[in-house]
Amino acid sequence: MRKIVAGLFVSLDGVVESPETWHFPYMNDEMGAAVMAIQAEADTLLLGRATYESFAAVWPHQTGEMADQLNDIRKLVVSTTLQTAEWNNSTLIGADVIGELEKIRKLPGRNISVTGSITLTRALLRAGLIDDLHLMVHPIVLGTGARLFDESTGRLPLKMVGSTTFRTGVLNLHYQPAQGA
Repeated sequence: MRKIVAGLFVSLDGVVESPETWHFPYMNDEMGAAVMAIQAEADTLLLGRATYESFAAVWPHQTGEMADQLNDIRKLVVSTTLQTAEWNNSTLIGADVIGELEKIRKLPGRNISVTGSITLTRALLRAGLIDDLHLMVHPIVLGTGARLFDESTGRLPLKMVGSTTFRTGVLNLHYQPAQGA
């Protein structure tokens, strides 16, 4: 069965909202390699509407390894409001997202990568569909903004399966669901 792998940039106080406004001073070759390693194991990118619109506005106009990877990969876009998804290789999923993803996970293929997409990631965590959770915790306190884990998440036992500290002070934490907890 294919795995759903989520990766998010997180502030020290748990904020995941708008990383493009605070994350870049911490971006370095180590983080780039870690992000690319996660993406290299995937053949599908799963995005919520807001993240899709943000990415689709930027990445088709970029060049380089990351741009090529994002522009070429199959993209599944979760939205009940979009009528079309014009970015290369994009398909909309609107109704019964959880059921549709459960079917897609059973099809042959590599990992399904979720980037950003806070609301979608929360829903997948609640449904028990995230197999690997990568959190890149940045040494910055933002004070305000949407957090990945809120009241709607509920209890979520995780086990750490890996960690790395980058030279910038970012912690790259890798979790999986804790079995039987």
